[in-house]
Amino acid sequence: MKTLYKAKVTTTGGREGHLKSDDGILDLNLSMPKSMGGKGEKYTNPEQLFAAGYSACYGSALQLIAKKHKVDIGDFNVTATVKLGTTDDGDLQLSVILDSYLPGVDVETGEKLVNEAHEICPYSRATRDNIDVTLNLMLDEE
Repeated sequence: MKTLYKAKVTTTGGREGHLKSDDGILDLNLSMPKSMGGKGEKYTNPEQLFAAGYSACYGSALQLIAKKHKVDIGDFNVTATVKLGTTDDGDLQLSVILDSYLPGVDVETGEKLVNEAHEICPYSRATRDNIDVTLNLMLDEE
């Protein structure tokens, strides 16, 4: 693999700790949600960070695919919902729902863009066959 960019973040203390990127841009406290037995303090957690990264990366893949097909996706957005749960064996497992809002795009074109973006997105490629990822197309109501 030819490296185009490298991100480096160090976390101390796990889910109740602190993370900092080597360039200092990220410098955040972490807190476990109350639903997982944590204090629920107003800090971020790994699932929120994963959702942020996935929605941004997938959004860029959508832009690339739309440009390739000469489709204007306008003021689009992608919402990633990351769920942390357990398998039948009690192991922790993630799942993701990607809601892609593509205003002004018809259903057939939207589905094509969403599926093709999922094929090229690095996050989608990294998670493929490892976690459930659900793709939802959100369109304007007419």
